[in-house]
Amino acid sequence: MTFVVSGVSTVLALGVTDEVLARWPVAWAMSWLIAFPTVLVVLPIVRRLVGRFVEAH
Repeated sequence: MTFVVSGVSTVLALGVTDEVLARWPVAWAMSWLIAFPTVLVVLPIVRRLVGRFVEAH
């Protein structure tokens, strides 16, 4: 997901140019470094919230 989102964001920011190929991997690495720890922190919180509203089977 971070690969696709960073690619779209990079193309929107720079346009379809050769520079995208140089900058996209850097954007992807940075977005992954932010997204992965965020998921580790947020996922348990979201699971608890959903558990309060949804009956377990």
